[in-house]
Amino acid sequence: MRNHFTLIVGSFLIAGSSFSGQAQSLVSGFMAGKGHGSVVVSGTTERYDNVYLAPNKIDGVPIFQEVRVNSLNLYATYGLSDKIDAVLSLPYIQSKGYTDEAVIRDLNSAPATAGQGFTNVRQGLQDITALLKFKSYSREIGSSIFDLLGVVSVSTPVSNYQTNTGYGYIIAIGNQATKYTASGLAHLKTASGVFATGQLGYSLRTGEVPNALIGEAKIGYAGPKTYLEGFASFQESNGGTDISELDFNGFFPSTRVNFLRVGGSVYRPLAKGVGVVLGASTYVAGRNIGKSTGYSVGVSYNF
Repeated sequence: MRNHFTLIVGSFLIAGSSFSGQAQSLVSGFMAGKGHGSVVVSGTTERYDNVYLAPNKIDGVPIFQEVRVNSLNLYATYGLSDKIDAVLSLPYIQSKGYTDEAVIRDLNSAPATAGQGFTNVRQGLQDITALLKFKSYSREIGSSIFDLLGVVSVSTPVSNYQTNTGYGYIIAIGNQATKYTASGLAHLKTASGVFATGQLGYSLRTGEVPNALIGEAKIGYAGPKTYLEGFASFQESNGGTDISELDFNGFFPSTRVNFLRVGGSVYRPLAKGVGVVLGASTYVAGRNIGKSTGYSVGVSYNF
């Protein structure tokens, strides 16, 4: 049976600065159906003025008093067959650090940064992500359906955004790494519309960016007129350095970024083929990451 609920998971990419991350995965347990899919344009805004270091959360952000990240994301999914979906996502991101003008003037005149044009705003296209999702197993359990799915994806930068050594790169919009990820999903949907999804995978990253174990759990309701979901996602880096270490050299892509983030989203149709998506998420634990809260709104076209 075809549905458009796959659009929900792709419309809330929050991918921001070095101290920020991704709200949730681009994958759901629902399939688009052969020849069908969705296109979603969404905007997200998030902010943080506290950061999770190791081992404690601290007030304030190095150099900046507060960081705000705004992003515009294009997401599309298409059913190559009833058992294979293709997904594409591309965000444009602006990351801005707020501090006293005197701090910026001093940094621009300091020997280490003189002539480099120290900035408190970084923006541009970030990383394009392409993935394939496969339904490998399906079984009826009473009036419910249990599915097992596999996902492979690659994400790579599409612009020459800057990531370098120095605390000013806390607001970099990405880490200039290519990421190769494989994961498995288990998805249970009931006749009443209630569903639960669990996902676990591993991500290989190029350069000095640590590889990571990633996962997500969702529970929600997919009805004729409403889609609701709550989620909890995590990342556990394999290696990396801590910002609080004495020998940290200021290269943020090499840090050990762990997090636990929770949130939710809701979808409602507006007219035939068109709907609106709202969402919110926040970090509740982490390591070398900003304690950000984000809000999103998106418009979808389903075909």
